[in-house]
Amino acid sequence: MVGRGEGDLVAAGLVESLGRPGGNITGSQILNDDLIPKRLELLKALVPTLSSVASLQEDVTLSAVPQMRARYGQRAGIAARTLGIELHTFIVHRAEDFAAAFRGMMKNHDQGVLVAASAFMFVHRKAIVDLAAAHRIPAIYELQNFVGPGGLMSYGVNIAEMERRAAVYVDRILRGAKPADLPVEQPTKFDLVINLKTAKALGLTIPPSLLQRADQVIE
Repeated sequence: MVGRGEGDLVAAGLVESLGRPGGNITGSQILNDDLIPKRLELLKALVPTLSSVASLQEDVTLSAVPQMRARYGQRAGIAARTLGIELHTFIVHRAEDFAAAFRGMMKNHDQGVLVAASAFMFVHRKAIVDLAAAHRIPAIYELQNFVGPGGLMSYGVNIAEMERRAAVYVDRILRGAKPADLPVEQPTKFDLVINLKTAKALGLTIPPSLLQRADQVIE
């Protein structure tokens, strides 16, 4: 099996090691957890007064691998404490829970939200983006697919490049290679995508330093 891993595949018990997976799974690791500190830094650069932030996660597609969600929460907590930011975690169990989660963010006076990526969140990305806009809360996403429909900002791996690499792995397996012997690849390129139209709607001015660092700016 070739795929994209959204968390630590070794910690989740899906592979024995990155160098030699040892089973039927290999591919690329997205490293979403490892990029949490950077996403918080970017959010704080956009909102200098950031003192309280929400973390939006789910327990639908990730219910089978609770280690990944637990690790995400731990990383987010450490990153927030390092920056002196209070963190509030919201975990949705169904699509109907998103609205309540955003109401909770408003009650907590959260000034931003980290949106975790997963298959469930991707399917409901438009609802999440719309709720963030309706509640006027700056959100940073892991995948640029959330920015196209109106999301504010994303920082993460280049999915198109990872999919090209996956095709290479599929070709090698079809030619006789065993997934167990193909190392899990680590991403080397991370993209910052900013939606200026959304920023304007939220009354935010993107600092020139962020614009200069952006790999793509949507106007």
